[in-house]
Amino acid sequence: MEKAKAEETIQDFKSFIASEVKKYKGIYVPVRSGFLRRALVKELPCRKLHPNPDDEFTFPDIGPNDQIIGQYVSTIQKAQQYGMRIFDEPLTVERIRPDGYMLLNGHHRWAAAIRMNLKKVPVEIVNLTQLSDIREMLGKSQNTKRATLDLDEVVFRPERDELTEKSPVIFLRHLYRENLRLGIPALFRYLNTHGYDVWVYSSEYHSLDHIRHLFLVYHVNVTGIVTGTGRKGHRRMESKEMDRLIAEKYPVTLHIDEKAVVRFENNGFEEIPLAAEGAQWSAGVIDAIGKLEK
Repeated sequence: MEKAKAEETIQDFKSFIASEVKKYKGIYVPVRSGFLRRALVKELPCRKLHPNPDDEFTFPDIGPNDQIIGQYVSTIQKAQQYGMRIFDEPLTVERIRPDGYMLLNGHHRWAAAIRMNLKKVPVEIVNLTQLSDIREMLGKSQNTKRATLDLDEVVFRPERDELTEKSPVIFLRHLYRENLRLGIPALFRYLNTHGYDVWVYSSEYHSLDHIRHLFLVYHVNVTGIVTGTGRKGHRRMESKEMDRLIAEKYPVTLHIDEKAVVRFENNGFEEIPLAAEGAQWSAGVIDAIGKLEK
């Protein structure tokens, strides 16, 4: 009897997911959230959150995974028992039209919250880079060369240590917890003064506005910020148009990573490996760029 009831609950939830997908698939549009909304709204009602039609969680032949939901249910029960936070990390969402918020990360936690009849869940509202943002970024630039870097693997460091930049404004540390690699501001200024636009990319769900303001705190200019590149579905279709617009704008691209600098031009490329590490990494990159320029 208990097993039959559990299976009925699973089927009811899958029917609910299917109805949500049918309601929003093909019609939802991301809506930019202002600073106050992103800063002040830390919880949202479960009923205002919608499953992403492009996420595997909503695919009938893949998800949701009832075992994972069950594990999060146990987490919530334990948190309620000991008066702790229900989740270590908030669910990542973006505001959408016609109503509510689309889940970007945290579908199974949201499902567990619904199963536990929770009214609200902790959230982080983000604005991912949209095609309209790319057009605006390109329109503001007069350069025909760019440098690209991965935000999480190259620009940021996981922990604050002697190889990270000191925050220019100490009291803003609680707002900007990301740690910039030592030498990144100097490298970006060098690129700017040598006719390069700087573009940073991330597969993570960083809010575009947050990253833009972070670089302003360090007094460096970043032309392009592309976040959520790992997002599924229509995001992938948009990325093709983004790539086309960027390729038309920049005949020359430098790609900078941990171990090399690669210059792409006229369907060919030239690569210079980086020997410098640690505090000398950015100086090594600048030296490599100088060699490629010659």
